[in-house]
Amino acid sequence: MRNLAFVLLTILTLFSGSLAASELKLEIPKMVFSEVSTTVGIQAVQGELPDYIIQMNNGAALDTAFISETEEGATVDLVFYGDAEIQLQKHTFSSGSDTSVSAIPLWMSILPPLFAIFLALVFKEVIFSLVSGVFLGSAIMGFYAEGFIGIFTGFFRIIDTYIISALNDSGHLSVIVFSVIIGGIVAVISKNGGMQGIVNRVSGFANTARNGQLATWGLGILIFFDDYANTLVVGNTMRPVTDRLKISREKLAYIVDSTAAPVSAIAFVTTWIGAELGYISDGLNVINANGVEISEGVYSIFLSSLSYSFYPFLTLFFIFYIIYRGKDFGPMLKAERRARKGTIVNPEVNTGDLTEMEDLKPVEGIKYRARNAVIPVVVIVFGTLIGLLFTGFAGLEGTIAGINPSLELNSWGDIWGNMSLMDGNPEGFTKKLGTLIGASDSYVSLLWSSLSALLIAILLTVGQRIMNLKDSIETAVSGFKTMIPAILILILAWALASVTEEMHTAQFLTGVIGDSIPPWIIPALTFILAGFVAFSTGSSWSTMALVYPLILPAAWAICHSDAYQYADADAMAIFYNTVSAVLAGSVLGDHCSPISDTTILSSLASGSNHIDHVRTQIPYALTVGFVAVIVGTLLTGLGLHPMVALLLGAAALVGIVELLGKRAEDAH
Repeated sequence: MRNLAFVLLTILTLFSGSLAASELKLEIPKMVFSEVSTTVGIQAVQGELPDYIIQMNNGAALDTAFISETEEGATVDLVFYGDAEIQLQKHTFSSGSDTSVSAIPLWMSILPPLFAIFLALVFKEVIFSLVSGVFLGSAIMGFYAEGFIGIFTGFFRIIDTYIISALNDSGHLSVIVFSVIIGGIVAVISKNGGMQGIVNRVSGFANTARNGQLATWGLGILIFFDDYANTLVVGNTMRPVTDRLKISREKLAYIVDSTAAPVSAIAFVTTWIGAELGYISDGLNVINANGVEISEGVYSIFLSSLSYSFYPFLTLFFIFYIIYRGKDFGPMLKAERRARKGTIVNPEVNTGDLTEMEDLKPVEGIKYRARNAVIPVVVIVFGTLIGLLFTGFAGLEGTIAGINPSLELNSWGDIWGNMSLMDGNPEGFTKKLGTLIGASDSYVSLLWSSLSALLIAILLTVGQRIMNLKDSIETAVSGFKTMIPAILILILAWALASVTEEMHTAQFLTGVIGDSIPPWIIPALTFILAGFVAFSTGSSWSTMALVYPLILPAAWAICHSDAYQYADADAMAIFYNTVSAVLAGSVLGDHCSPISDTTILSSLASGSNHIDHVRTQIPYALTVGFVAVIVGTLLTGLGLHPMVALLLGAAALVGIVELLGKRAEDAH
């Protein structure tokens, strides 16, 4: 990094007239970052504004920038490398011009997110950490712009600038509203007995130790739309069944914990999807703000990234295979052998906060009907798909009409048939479908479907006289409230993303690692980083909030750096892989963390000693994580097809189970 104490700007006139002195006014932004292109305005106060070439002496060479004319005068893009005093030949500045430039060192742009991560690791408190990161960035910029007083004004900018701007965004508001509505739906279908009805249907299959575990695994997949609901409902319901079948509570806690987050992370419609889309959208905004346009929609990017979500998929497969084969290894094997002998060890008294469990209990004396949960969930799933089609075709209609206004587009079939006119020439069903989803408005689709599902859930509840309208609404509102902590994290994460964008953090990261780290290894490093942060903070959501805004712009910029110059198709493959790596690494770290909320809830719901649960789960989680990052994330970064990598990963896990696994001794 070059750090020059003095930059000399020499303006040379190109026209053949007299070099008479002119009085010029210089307009330099209050905040200037080193090594970042800055637009400087020039206006003529006295005389005419001539045509100029600006030459900036950076010590090693002369960087030349051409002035561009505007209605107000002229502008020129300059790059500063430190403090500068601008001087001109043959021309003078007006008395109101400030010719001194104090550039903020670009390396400071990494401090806000690093500070937030550091505090999260130390205090295990995400909201305070995010607020502190926003404040640090705001204070740095305020100090350079206004001096010492800028530190104090930076504190108030947390709320009047960054938090308000985070809320003053239709996409962000859509995510908040969708998350709130999903929380209400989960509460209603829990109270009206819908989820318990699903549980009862599946638990009837459990008549052996293997079938009991398979039933638990199946329930964990069926209740896919919320990890908390999954953990609490499945754990509490299946505990009596697994105790009867002599399955250890550690094994129950592992199955519950390791199906909840992976399923919620990769399902199309869950309480996670709104946050995931919001974080990915933030990364896209930073990329597009740097002059590179990624036209693909955020929902389409999420769907494309699913093929690289190796850890969630392999975890679900691993659980199924060890259950099917009846083999375990490590501490889990000891726990299972003890349970087969009829010993249920649970010295821990569950003194944790059981408020969420109580909220999810069905109304007493009602009949549990699975359809009360199935119908609203189906409405969400198919409603979202229909919404994507409606908004996608509406978007494509405008695009195609702009290409050829004479075309008559009277139906979806007309639009589908003329998609080949678009840029990229989308041909074939898969490519056209991807283009259609990319042109859709995913936020609108999610809002339509979630509102419809909430209405259906309330109507089912009131129509069966399970609860009256007043109680149903109050239940939904209580569900809304459960989403407040997650929404606070979302808002502060958006605020921190705004700070990192304003401070050009992605540009700094690119400059530091762009020439030293090849793009193909970025997803694997991202997976490890996300796993470490999630393990330390105990939260998948906070990890995504901290890592997504940083790594996505950096990954895209590195792929297009001078050293690599990836084609857009290759860059998008790395981008999809990186998107999934953040999510997958977050889930892995969450599984291994003893302070994770879902890990703690899994212990509580399953009646397992919490430390025993963590101790028996970590070897399994790390085994799958190692295979996922090596066989999946790393090899696909080198060009291996994701499906081939997934099959290889599954084969590797089969080999590990067969090599290390042993059957629990049957007590009979």
